[in-house]
Amino acid sequence: MDMTWYDELEARIPKGTVRTRFAPSPTGYMHVGNLRTALYTWLIARKNKGTFIFRLEDTDQTRQVEGATELIYRTMNECGLTHDEGPDVGGPVGPYIQTQRRGLYGKYAQLLAEKGHAYYCFCEKAESEEESGDFQRGEDPCRSLTPQQVRDMLDQGKPYVIRQKIPQEGTTTFSDASFGEITVENNTLDDQVLLKRDGLPTYNFANVVDDHLMGITHVVRGSEYLSSAPKYNLLYEAFGWEIPTYIHCSPVMRDAQHKMSKRHGDPSYEDLRAQGYLTDAILNYVALLGWSPRGELAEQEFFTLEELVEAFDITGISKSPAIFDLEKLKYFNSEYIKKLSPEAFLEAALPYLREGIRSDSIDLSLVAPLVQTRLDTLTEIPPMVDFFDELPAYGNDLYVHKKMKTNEENSLEALKLVVPVFEGMTEWTYDTVHDALIDLAAANELKNGRIMWPVRVAVSGKPTTPGGAVELCQILGKDETLRRIHKGIEQLTPQA
Repeated sequence: MDMTWYDELEARIPKGTVRTRFAPSPTGYMHVGNLRTALYTWLIARKNKGTFIFRLEDTDQTRQVEGATELIYRTMNECGLTHDEGPDVGGPVGPYIQTQRRGLYGKYAQLLAEKGHAYYCFCEKAESEEESGDFQRGEDPCRSLTPQQVRDMLDQGKPYVIRQKIPQEGTTTFSDASFGEITVENNTLDDQVLLKRDGLPTYNFANVVDDHLMGITHVVRGSEYLSSAPKYNLLYEAFGWEIPTYIHCSPVMRDAQHKMSKRHGDPSYEDLRAQGYLTDAILNYVALLGWSPRGELAEQEFFTLEELVEAFDITGISKSPAIFDLEKLKYFNSEYIKKLSPEAFLEAALPYLREGIRSDSIDLSLVAPLVQTRLDTLTEIPPMVDFFDELPAYGNDLYVHKKMKTNEENSLEALKLVVPVFEGMTEWTYDTVHDALIDLAAANELKNGRIMWPVRVAVSGKPTTPGGAVELCQILGKDETLRRIHKGIEQLTPQA
């Protein structure tokens, strides 16, 4: 075989720097485990002043979902996980989409066969068997075909796959940053398919070839791929290539027994955003699913993306599965919401405020500060503020408040006292409303709560509200406040 193509590709490989890659398949949403892999991979590159590569693994055409590629790009962009090389920005070792590289893999599979580390298999097997190599190796007659027999069958146009020729004796040892050294007996490994009948590579083979040609130094992936690692190593060794650092991450679990799964309703990144979680809170929480900071940062929980870059170290990655705890994520989210500037919170909250308040007369910038410190998620906003839009039906029992010493009778008296005061006001601001109500309570020798609570109930119709009577009246405006108070008086007045 003329090796000019091989030498040219080898010459393109960048050397001397950390290079990591995130290589998703466009098969749907970005689930939490995928996002964690992307984040850890990005952090390793940034921590080491290296290069982060985005590669699209689309060889399994049957599982592709329309729009999934755009969704992955959008997620990465929202999360700030910018890539240095990829399909959209190019780079020195492209193309970065596997189906655009399909001409490469056949040459490498043939080269491996020439070296004696792979063989042509002409057996009739189901596609699922081709993918997994799930059969008894000793029963495959193709493993011992002579070069002439192979050439004859190829000349006859017989369909074939190319399989990895695993040594029948001895052991293979591979090293992982999290799990340490693992040794397996070669006779427990199957002759996996490298090149399928359609000429496309299997996932495992394309991974090895692409990672080498792109100069990948660190590979982050799920621990479910641990069993494939020995075969990866044998491929690297067969080609004479340097083996990258493996970092296998234990799964993200829904509970002690079950992995997170979209099929079982577990949320993807998109789902979490739709459920009112902030991107920064999601990223911070996901970073801690299977990794913990060391040293003086050991007790720290909250990290910006920049702080994660500084703190991240692969020695902090745990071998134990991580439990995805939605209550813990809510805690993170609540803290992140509280830390937002008023302007940033208003921008994030606006769609939810508009969902609850459709009236143009309500100043949403005044409502936003009232809810900011009360939220676990942004989706809690609409039912919290919908009374601004329309006064709900409510029972008179809301006027009864033991601490405020109010009941239906004295609440009616309080509202009747408030009406002439409000009607006589010419300026309607927070301060004027506040002073009017405080002065009214003092003039009638009442505690503030005796006036404030009935007003709060009358204008909101709710047992709990973001903000007190003064804020609510200020936001509703004089006319709407008086309309609601009159309605409260009418409702509290005993019917003859």
